[in-house]
Amino acid sequence: MDSFNPCLSCGVCCSHFRVSFYWAEADPFLGGSVPVELTENINPHYICMQGTNCKTPRCVALSGEVGVEVSCSIYDKRPSACRDFPLWLEDGSINPECQRIRALHGLEPVDPPHNPTHTPPNFPQVA
Repeated sequence: MDSFNPCLSCGVCCSHFRVSFYWAEADPFLGGSVPVELTENINPHYICMQGTNCKTPRCVALSGEVGVEVSCSIYDKRPSACRDFPLWLEDGSINPECQRIRALHGLEPVDPPHNPTHTPPNFPQVA
C-alpha cells in the first residue's frame, strides 16, 4: 500500500457505532477538546457524538458520502473512542472489526500491504 488512506473513502465506523466517551473530553475547563455542541448526554458520566445514539447512526462530524469520500470535520478534536479505533493493528495486520463493519455496509475488505515486510504508514485511525 502506498500513501492511499482507505479511511478517506470509507467512514463506516462513523456511521455504525455509538461514539460514547467520558464527558470531560468535551469540557474545555478540564482540558477537553471535543466540541460540546456536537455531543449529547447519555448518563451523568458519559456523552456521545450527536447522530450516533440512534438506530441508524451517523456522526454529526462525518462529512461526505460513506464508501465514496469522507472526512471528519473535527479530526484534531475527535474523542478517544475515535482515536482508539485503528485500521491497522500494532502487528501491522488490518483490524478485523473494521473489515466486519465494511462488509455489513457492502464495502470490499481493505487489502493488506503487498509487501509482507511493509509497515503501514501512520494513517489516521478513522476517517
